[in-house]
Amino acid sequence: MVSIGLAGAGRRAREAYAPALASCDEIRFAGIWGGAHDTARALAASQGVPVHESFHELMDHCEAVVFAIPPAAQAEYVVDAARHDKSMLLEQPMAGDLAGAELMRIETNNAGVVSQLALTWRYALAVRHFLSEQVPRTRPKGGTGRVVSGTQLAGPTASPWRRELGVLLDLGPNLIDLLEAALGPVVGIRAHGDPGGWFGLMLEHRVGRYSEASLCATAEVQPKVASVEVFGAGGSAMVDCAGAERPDTYQTMVREFADAVARGTSPELDINHGFHLQQCLETAETDLVAGR
Repeated sequence: MVSIGLAGAGRRAREAYAPALASCDEIRFAGIWGGAHDTARALAASQGVPVHESFHELMDHCEAVVFAIPPAAQAEYVVDAARHDKSMLLEQPMAGDLAGAELMRIETNNAGVVSQLALTWRYALAVRHFLSEQVPRTRPKGGTGRVVSGTQLAGPTASPWRRELGVLLDLGPNLIDLLEAALGPVVGIRAHGDPGGWFGLMLEHRVGRYSEASLCATAEVQPKVASVEVFGAGGSAMVDCAGAERPDTYQTMVREFADAVARGTSPELDINHGFHLQQCLETAETDLVAGR
């Protein structure tokens, strides 16, 4: 069994990661650390695992860490974990800016530890069927994607970091990643719209394919809307990404992370892929500013 600790005790840790870690037979859930100690203690008690007083104490009791903390803070702790030879499942976006993401990538690669990115859509059965069976059938030429949610609206469940970093860093990584997986690597990005409202991207993919992505995080919709559709000579194919995210999605993700740690080999969705996505986000933000 692989011993894995959880860094973070917020909503995502409570609702997704802690239950997934506790339910996986391949994992020894080594405990929880969180900046809000009372919250971390309550979450640990609910799962029957230890609560740790510090991040270093958590690392002393595990060989790998699942992160569920804001991107800007994640960069600092990931560098620390890499220097202590801990494998990592990373939240996305990796960091609050490209400089933080680059430091994470360098330190993690230098340490030679396993890294995996929590691009949750890619672990969903419906999305995997879409990519392996439906997309090839269409012989795709291009596509569209959209994510519409209320994650940046004020309220008791709103995450301050989402409002601070904006819609692109909040909603962009999963959407750009899936469009890339369907249509090929992104080699060019143009951006337009309002970062506080409706935001659009035109993506140029290798081998002459194109896609358009729309993002909005201030819409009164419940549940969120998220989908990707591709078109080509063989017709079209679409996947409901929001509907594909279920508890078993997170179970699959942490189980595959545990398998990667046991093998000592990072998967395709590793920190290098995360850095590439962060570069795409930076390019989009730069293009939006330049176009104003």
